[in-house]
Amino acid sequence: MTEKKEEKEIKEAPREMIKIEEKKAEKKKKKEAEAVVNIYTSFNNTIAHVTDMSGRTITKVTGGMVTKHNRLKANPTIAMFIAKRISESLKELKVSSLYFRIRTKTGNPAPGPGAHAIVKSLSREGFKIKNILDNTRIPRGGPKKKGGRRGRRP
Repeated sequence: MTEKKEEKEIKEAPREMIKIEEKKAEKKKKKEAEAVVNIYTSFNNTIAHVTDMSGRTITKVTGGMVTKHNRLKANPTIAMFIAKRISESLKELKVSSLYFRIRTKTGNPAPGPGAHAIVKSLSREGFKIKNILDNTRIPRGGPKKKGGRRGRRP
């Protein structure tokens, strides 16, 4: 009986070593590549510019590159095609997590229709969303408005 116990101990020891080695290999593989997706949306167009963390361009896709109809460039459906092109290029580079910077025309209260569609499509593609930031510029006074001191009168 003691011989059988010794044989079991010998057989179990290598399995534990293999498990430890697999865990070490998994830790090394989990190094994630990150990228920044800069989205500019207006009511006429959608522009998505993807850079690495240092600011070098990975890819840039606009509404005009996806469709030839001017009226459709800001459409959420076209934004989904933009996201599809972005995801193809990011998967080649093995990027797994994204930071989003969304910008619109100065003074607009909300982004155009394409921004939300791009974020949603890329999350469905399997990318991890780390942060979403609104980079829209805010007017602070600016030049004098037309109309004179007493304003426009009827």
